[in-house]
Formats: sequence, C-alpha cells, structure tokens
Amino acid sequence: MNFKLKILYNLLEIKILKFLFKKNIKKIQKIRWNLLLKKISHSPFYNSYTTSPFENFPVLEKKDFLKNFDLINTKSIKYVNAVKVALKAENTRNFKPSINDITVGLSTGTSGNKSVFLASENERAYWTAAVIDRVIGWSFKKRKIAFFLRANSNLYESVNSKWINFNFFDLLISNEKNLERLQSLDPTILVAQTSMLLVIADAVQNKGLKINPDKIISVAEVLSNEDKGYLEKIFCKKIHQVYQCNEGFLAHTCEKGNLHFNEDFLIIEKEYLDTEKKRFYPIITDLERITQPVIRYKLDDIIHEKFDCDCSLNSTAIEMIEGRKDDALKFLNSKGKEVVVFPDFIRRAIVFSDDNIINYSLTQIKENTVNLFVDGKLEYFEKAKKSIVKLLEKFKISDINIHKVDTLDHIKGTKLRRIKNEFK
Repeated sequence: MNFKLKILYNLLEIKILKFLFKKNIKKIQKIRWNLLLKKISHSPFYNSYTTSPFENFPVLEKKDFLKNFDLINTKSIKYVNAVKVALKAENTRNFKPSINDITVGLSTGTSGNKSVFLASENERAYWTAAVIDRVIGWSFKKRKIAFFLRANSNLYESVNSKWINFNFFDLLISNEKNLERLQSLDPTILVAQTSMLLVIADAVQNKGLKINPDKIISVAEVLSNEDKGYLEKIFCKKIHQVYQCNEGFLAHTCEKGNLHFNEDFLIIEKEYLDTEKKRFYPIITDLERITQPVIRYKLDDIIHEKFDCDCSLNSTAIEMIEGRKDDALKFLNSKGKEVVVFPDFIRRAIVFSDDNIINYSLTQIKENTVNLFVDGKLEYFEKAKKSIVKLLEKFKISDINIHKVDTLDHIKGTKLRRIKNEFK
C-alpha cells in the first residue's frame, strides 16, 4: 500500500472508530492497547512486559526515556546515530535524511532538554490522517498551508497531497523575507507558534501585510487568552490550537474553541497536584507509536482541566497548560534593526553545546544584554555562551553581552520557564 492510500485508510479508520465508540472511548483504547502489545515485542525494554497488566508498565520521565532510547525503540537505532542525523539536518536545513526509512526528529521542547523522536512511514501516515481529521479538515478544495517552525520534518511534509500544498517557513530566515513570501503565498491555512502569529498580526495591522487565511492554528507555545483575543481581533477569525510534542499529537481544538486530548488513540493518566483534582501532570500512552513506543510517559506540563465544555467530544478538556511558554527575545542587529529570536533556537543552542548541560536559564534584562545560568563547570557556561553568540551571528547580531549568573531564574512552586524576556 502506497503512502497516500495509508493516509486514506487511517483517516477512514479514525472516523469509523470515532463514530462506533463515540460514547465509550475506553473500548477504543482497549482495542488499540491489545494490538499494541503484539507489536512492541521487538523492544528490548518492553519485551518482558507484554504479558503484564497495563499498570505494571513503568512510568518514565524524559531522562529515563532518553537513557533507555536504544532499548525502547523497536528498530535497534542507537541514540548517538539518531542525534547525529538530526543535528546534520538542523545544521544543513535539509530535513530529508532518515535512518532505514525511519524519520528522525530533534527538539528541545519547552522543558529545555534535548530529545529525539522516531517515526516510521506507517506512523507518519497515521499522524497525517489524525491532523487532517482534527486540524486541517477533509476537503477536495486545494489548500495552501504556511507552516512556521524552527525545523522542518518528513513528518510535516507528509501532509502534502493533490489537495494540500505544504510550505515550510524557516524561522532562521528574517521576518522581513518570511513576511514577503507569506504575502505572495496568501495561505489558506496559517500555522505558527503564538510569538510568530503576533509578529504576523503586527505586520497586518501596521505594515500593510495582506493575507486572508480561512484557518489560523497556534502550535508549540501556549496561547494565552489575551493573545488569543488580540489575534482574533486582527484576523477576524477564531484561533485554533494544537497541543503536540515529541511524544505525540496530544490535543486539538473542539467546535467550542477548547482543547481536548485525543483519547481515542491516547491513554491519559492524571497525576493530580491538588485535592480539588483540577491540576495534573499527564502520563501519556500513545496507542499508535510502535517504532519508539511511548508508554506511561510523564510530561512535565501542568494541565488545568476544564469541566464545563459542552461540545460533542467525550474526552478530557484543557483549561490551560501551565507555564508552557518561553519568551521571544528582541535584539538590535548591526544595522540597528530589531530582530526577534524565538526561544526554541536559544534552548537548542544551549543544550547542544555540551551533553552535560541539564539545568539552565537565560533572561534578557536589557536591549542586547542577557543573564545566563548554566549549572555545573565553568566550561559548560563558556560552551553555551559561545553557542549563543554563534547562533546570534546568523541573525547579524554581534553586539551582545552575556553575563554569568550563579542562580537559576525560577520562582519555587511554579513551572520553570527557561527563556525569559524581562526587557521587552
């Protein structure tokens, strides 16, 4: 079966199962879980658990997941090789390379620590089908998608078809050039993180940018109520959201405008943080991930559950994702022009400068001045500083002051934000 047919097959399966078990998601989960158990026997890590009850599977945090990367995946792919391929793609901006037809992706995520994910062709087909079903919508009308991200992927390119024209906008390219290209494209669907959507909205309001997308989707960052209201005012359209990370396509916006977990192909366990049971850490199990099984994986996002959504979905609604937003930084380049540098680039520059860097924070305090905390040896700080300088040079920013601080910029009891802008 070719790739396009796989997408169609998965799309039909998603729709049929959703229709048949709309009121009983647990039944879909049970069916998918039993099928998954048969497919993860090639994982050395999980092989001994395949006859065990679900609750006997270990709960893994990110550090455990990465530590056991070689054993968890079912394709005998080594972490060191996966990172090498992913870094090469990042540095060359050629996101086609893979390992034995397995797509390799790289992310620092909002936790600020590096991560690598794997996806087979079948998994890419399922992801594409889910995105079409939940986000893009099925249509025979040709649509142009503008997708702003730090890095492209075979996963995103999978959306391309006779009816969907996918266009990746590299955030390493200047905003000026990207906005010029955006104007020329005039996309049907606009997908970007909140910070970039705000840049685009400003260009619409103040710089004569003329685009009229049918749908606008916020990804990668939390969309606050204030930003949502502003964007909807500028674009005169409802702003949709997608909650996604390396561990899967987690949630989408319902017809009432609220995020809901995709519990027809995810199991969501809730580790509550309060007696009222309103705030929890999600422990996710992706029932469609086989190449790199994601089973009882604990995220460090704090979810505020929403209890009053009256839409047709029978799944957990999300009021807010606490703290899942770092700040964009604003610097002056050599020509005196303001340049926006998105937090994902900064996080990546720091964590990939040395494998020993785990704990860090960066805060902009003045125009071209930042405070940088890096836990551990002085050489870790120096490597991180050098990497940041090298990154900013790509944006023509050379006059930058990086001050070493000895304490983590974090208020105890709140979710850690690694990158902050206190100057703005």
